[in-house]
Amino acid sequence: MMVVTVGGAIVALEAKEIVYGAIGLAGSLFGVAALFFLLNAPYVAAFQIAVYIGAVAVLILFTVMLVRQERWAKEVAPTSGTRIAGIVTGLAVTTVIILAVASSGLSDFTVLANSATFFNIGQLISTGYAPVLEILALVLASSVVAALTLSKVEREEKKE
Repeated sequence: MMVVTVGGAIVALEAKEIVYGAIGLAGSLFGVAALFFLLNAPYVAAFQIAVYIGAVAVLILFTVMLVRQERWAKEVAPTSGTRIAGIVTGLAVTTVIILAVASSGLSDFTVLANSATFFNIGQLISTGYAPVLEILALVLASSVVAALTLSKVEREEKKE
């Protein structure tokens, strides 16, 4: 699963086309969801798939495909200094994370009993947190409408 997560992130960062980068981001987020399944957190994994892959990645793809312009497609070739600086920074961050995990004592934790079920979580969300979910749905819907409006404005300006 780590290969899917890291591989998708690398594809998202190194893709020449922004559409392929968004697909790589979706793959990386799917790998994170699989890691949540391995951590015995199926609800968080399902939420990760529904929100981040189902909504955010698809929203990015729709926005890119609707508002795409040729002037954004121009890519500046990285210099050798920026590539080396990126590699050194990546290695430094990886080293810091490895040292933090090694010194944190994660191997001494105790497993807690999971008392919440899908039914309990679904009941909690559909009763107490229903207004929050509705507001989030309205925000996502307004984002899609805004993307459609932006694409229509651009096309009308080109006609004149």
